[in-house]
Amino acid sequence: MKSKMRGKNTLDVEILNISPHGIWIYVKGKEYALPFDEYPWFKDAKISEIGNVEFKHGHHLRWPALDIDLDLNSLENTASYPLIYK
Repeated sequence: MKSKMRGKNTLDVEILNISPHGIWIYVKGKEYALPFDEYPWFKDAKISEIGNVEFKHGHHLRWPALDIDLDLNSLENTASYPLIYK
């Protein structure tokens, strides 16, 4: 017996997990890890603030409550986009 195929996933972006180490996010069929040591802006954020993420223009992630913007290309090609913070 075969299961019926499920419908298409309608979410373009979804927070999959928040752990003491970082965030796992699903965007357009791919999963990305955002460790807090590389993305420290999320470390002290509330779960509701992290979960409120928008996907704009097919390549732009925005967390309005945190004033954080990330280009999807920066998650896919981390060597080309070194993060420097103080």
